[in-house]
Amino acid sequence: MVRKKKAAEYEAKIQQAMMVLGGVSEDSTTPRNIRRAAKEAIEALQNTEFTAAVRASNAVSRLDEILQDPNMPPYTRVKLWNVMSLIEAIKD
Repeated sequence: MVRKKKAAEYEAKIQQAMMVLGGVSEDSTTPRNIRRAAKEAIEALQNTEFTAAVRASNAVSRLDEILQDPNMPPYTRVKLWNVMSLIEAIKD
């Protein structure tokens, strides 16, 4: 029972993260490489062959690489930090 509740909670967090990442990936004021990284993070979160924790970890690692980019607009950086804090809490 508790495990199902956790799984549903994690899926809700993943959906929320994907919505924010979708916004970043479609924002024309964001550099192309950052939009591409957001799309890759979405793909990592959608990959159902892995557990929620592995998907979240893959997405975090992709976003972590791109957060060092000096060309990233500050508002985009804040959105990505929020996504990371949201999905970093997902554990197996």
